[in-house]
Amino acid sequence: MSSRAPGAEPAAPTITNVAALAGVSRATVSRAFSNPRVLRPETVTRVREIAAELGYVPNPTAKALSTGRHGLLAMIVPDIANPFFPPMIGAAQGRAETAGLALLLGNTDEDPAREHTMVSTLTAQADGFVLAASRMTERQIRSLADRRPVVLVNRDLSGLPRVLVDSADGVRAAVEHLAELGHTRIAYLAGPTRSWANTQRKKSVKRAAERAGVEAIMLPGRVSSYEAGMQAAPDLLETGATAAVAFDDVLAHGIMAGLAQHGISVPGDISLVGCDDVLKAQVYPPLTTVSSHAADAGAAAVDLLVQHLADPASPERRVLLGTSLIIRATTVTPH
Repeated sequence: MSSRAPGAEPAAPTITNVAALAGVSRATVSRAFSNPRVLRPETVTRVREIAAELGYVPNPTAKALSTGRHGLLAMIVPDIANPFFPPMIGAAQGRAETAGLALLLGNTDEDPAREHTMVSTLTAQADGFVLAASRMTERQIRSLADRRPVVLVNRDLSGLPRVLVDSADGVRAAVEHLAELGHTRIAYLAGPTRSWANTQRKKSVKRAAERAGVEAIMLPGRVSSYEAGMQAAPDLLETGATAAVAFDDVLAHGIMAGLAQHGISVPGDISLVGCDDVLKAQVYPPLTTVSSHAADAGAAAVDLLVQHLADPASPERRVLLGTSLIIRATTVTPH
């Protein structure tokens, strides 16, 4: 006969209940959630399945008291509406869950001050940070790294672990492709001025154009958005360029629409190349673009952060992910 009073709530399952049913120690149950990499995969699976059946949820407060950690990672992105970031976030969350951790997400809307406030607020909760395309100053980032482990994505600061989508090869191939088609005047429509990727792509366009013997025209940096691309169309037309490379696919999509409003067709009048390949062939005509490794970057960043949490003395790592040109229908020989 049960000793529980009539109408009383059943007792919540405990770590002891899970350990008994799984035939393991309480410490093993704890590790299955907090540090699963030290256990055999089948042990982790068995413990988590039994925990789910019982309705057991690890107590984050107790975990924080015993380990000094909350089991939470924070990922900060500059623009969650940009289709480059959702695959990165999804892959990062998957890697975090595999490591028995939860992922907090912050969106800064391209505002460095908001980013700084956000990371300052989350420092008390997060065990470590993934800063994707951070717009903060180097001093602010290093100050955060003095307090919590930090991994950067598309921001190249020495001494900090970082994952870089190296678009130099892909952008160079884009300029060479346009030059081979016969374009002699190529414009680059820049992205956010604080963006490491924008700086890299701008340099790559200049260098490739110089080597190919064609003229490169640099247009001012803009926030990456469809609307900004539409607004950039008149500036592009004023350059007299017969081809353009846009900072990313989102900007390129807006440029196509803006040119259409002026009766200019892509690629009939102007050839256009995007970057990141986030629109695939969803726009018409299908966009020639530089490949992206957003998901790979998110997964690699969390892997680096988990490694750093496990071994703070681990050596600095700089992971480079290469890119290539994907030729579709928006680049043709100039008329």
